[in-house]
Amino acid sequence: MIQIFKALPPWAQYLLAIVLGAGGALAQAPFYLVPMIFAMMTLGFLPLSSSNSTRQAALFGALIGFGYFAVTLHWITSPFQVDAERHGWMAPFALVFLAAGMSLFWGFAFGLARFLGPAWALAISWPLVELLRAYIFTGFPWGTPPQALVDVLAGQGLAVLGPHGVMLFMAVLAWLLFEAMRSTSRLKSGIIGGIVLLLTLLPPLRGAPELTPHTVRLVQPNAAQKDKWDPVKSRVFMDRLLTFTASGEVPDLVLWPETAVPYLAHNAPGLLEAAGQAGRGAPVALGILRVEETALLNSMVVLDQTGKITQTYDKHHLVPFGEYIPLRSLFAGLGLRAIADVFGDGFAQGDGAEVVDFGPLGKALPLICYEAVFAHDVGATPERPNFLMQLTNDAWFGNLAGPKQHLAQAQMRAIEQGLPMARAANTGISAMIDPYGRITQSLGLNEAGYIDASLPKPLKPTFYSKSGDLPITVLLLFVAFTTLLLKMRSRRRA
Repeated sequence: MIQIFKALPPWAQYLLAIVLGAGGALAQAPFYLVPMIFAMMTLGFLPLSSSNSTRQAALFGALIGFGYFAVTLHWITSPFQVDAERHGWMAPFALVFLAAGMSLFWGFAFGLARFLGPAWALAISWPLVELLRAYIFTGFPWGTPPQALVDVLAGQGLAVLGPHGVMLFMAVLAWLLFEAMRSTSRLKSGIIGGIVLLLTLLPPLRGAPELTPHTVRLVQPNAAQKDKWDPVKSRVFMDRLLTFTASGEVPDLVLWPETAVPYLAHNAPGLLEAAGQAGRGAPVALGILRVEETALLNSMVVLDQTGKITQTYDKHHLVPFGEYIPLRSLFAGLGLRAIADVFGDGFAQGDGAEVVDFGPLGKALPLICYEAVFAHDVGATPERPNFLMQLTNDAWFGNLAGPKQHLAQAQMRAIEQGLPMARAANTGISAMIDPYGRITQSLGLNEAGYIDASLPKPLKPTFYSKSGDLPITVLLLFVAFTTLLLKMRSRRRA
């Protein structure tokens, strides 16, 4: 197998690396061909084993990464089409540069594995750079391979190992399968291949979730991003929100999505009063922009039945180039503004993860949009909540891959913490997610309406919710440094 690959001309090797990465992306939403992620990771050991140098191995890894991220993150072009006249020209550059930037991590993983020596070192370096990708430069762990596993049996490992531990498990299993294929042992290949198929095809083997007696209403106004700030059209969306909130039986909690109210909080007392009254005694938690001194904040507020704000949470993990411009003084000279920057100066950060108290329902950890992407942020609260809640505006992400991948990440956070999640999305997908990451009720993309979803009970704290990323980080670094020391010792002896 390795000899066949080496016999190919360089251009064919490089093209196959890109195709291999693109094929692995088919495991992610909206394609859901989950076994493809293991196929990519298993065959990823082929160009590594065929490389003649650290530089060539790094190039192979970068090309696999470019193919993977170009397909997985193709939705990134959608935000630039909301105001196409101003931002449309940036869309292809955004995709190419983002895919190329993410591919550097995988290039580093392959180069490091080749430098360390044995092919199995990729099973350490690959999860190590995915861990790095989650933290460095504020982090961007979108599209990590474990994200593809949320609806299958293997995804339940997130509760014990977390995303980076599951990535390690996937990489080790891929290496074992590659070695079995190299040995031409049909028995070994069949056994390991069968394990992979079972893990990627079987659904989570769990019974129905235990439910609390409480009902959460998830309201979805379906406000297109290009229309939601329009003074005329925004009235239609506000009427939907108020009508859906006041309909049917009274729930225990009402959730509106991120920036549901198209006004700053201090300019919307009448709307907030109407929203509180529509709740008919149930607290209404909604997304709204507010100003504190000179800072613009993307916030969630909780209203009582009079419309009075009783609790406030401010988004603290902002989207680079979406909600703020890094190194603003540098990029301001180029005329760049944050895409979601509707008032001119970008957003300020909130104080950090914190829970809000909903009385009989218990305490909830609010996550505003992008914050649900970060496993370590969700585990950063000083006290464990009873449930998670995400208010999001996925209208930015287009109508296919983006919203579905964002939903998958919400499912990951539920599994990792052993907590249910109530998710209200502007254009969808609004959903109640149980502590095993399963969607119990949902409202599809581009639908206006609401669902009254029973709130599942939380599970006992998971191992990952108590340990976080520290154990897997220590393990990966220990194995990598030990391998490096053994290599240096063998060189000295030689």
